[in-house]
Amino acid sequence: MSQNLTTNPTFSAFELKPHAVYRVKTSFTAHDGAVHPVGETWCYQSRNFFPYDAGLSLNVIAANGPRSILLQDYPETQGEIVSNFSNYVEEIKPPVLNPPAL
Repeated sequence: MSQNLTTNPTFSAFELKPHAVYRVKTSFTAHDGAVHPVGETWCYQSRNFFPYDAGLSLNVIAANGPRSILLQDYPETQGEIVSNFSNYVEEIKPPVLNPPAL
């Protein structure tokens, strides 16, 4: 059974929805050098932003447990990724197994 993709407008990494599931559609490299390949899927939980160094930590639950995706919102680092996160990930909705009775 295929999963339904939502039709989201463009969004930044600051606009992720808590408890939504996202799948990487364009591989990217985080600030710590971790590569996030196409197909990687995780459930977004929360974020932390550290203004003194433009550090953005996306807290997610992946297949191997909780982790943080570390980005830096400067043009010379991951600023383009942060600003245009919808170019890199897509929200997916799991199939409805038991739809509510109407």
